[in-house]
Amino acid sequence: MSSSRRARPGAAPPKPSAYDRALRMLARREYSSRELRTRLTQLGHVEAEVTAALERLDADHYQDDQRFAGMLVRSRIAQGYGPLRLHAELKSHGFADARIRELLDAVEVDWDACAVAQLRRRYGGDSPGDRATRARRAQFLLRRGFAAATVRAATQADMGPSADPES
Repeated sequence: MSSSRRARPGAAPPKPSAYDRALRMLARREYSSRELRTRLTQLGHVEAEVTAALERLDADHYQDDQRFAGMLVRSRIAQGYGPLRLHAELKSHGFADARIRELLDAVEVDWDACAVAQLRRRYGGDSPGDRATRARRAQFLLRRGFAAATVRAATQADMGPSADPES
């Protein structure tokens, strides 16, 4: 090893800048600006340095909240989550309610079909026999962020027309 690469005994390696750290994080996956700000602050960077780094990342188009939101929505829909879960997650990243509504309206998803697909993926094709089983399936969909009306429609569709006790 050459002497230029060898660290001096007792000398600490130089601390990477907030910009460098953020760029390394963004190389692995998308982050919202709020997420990056929180992580960089936790790593000990001062607020002014963090703000400058985020502005530079934005100017260089390395970090974009709209791109992050689109990626998050597509990813969560593919994982089978409903609109209520998406809304809550986007809200936690600092997006305004109006922007969240725009994002969810822009995606063309049949939430009823998505809920039924989640039931089939989780429970297979068998229809629920009793009320307790239907309730468990409904709770599963509610936890995944589907609206109550969608859950009701999906669990009724899952039962099939001949199994509906109210008809």
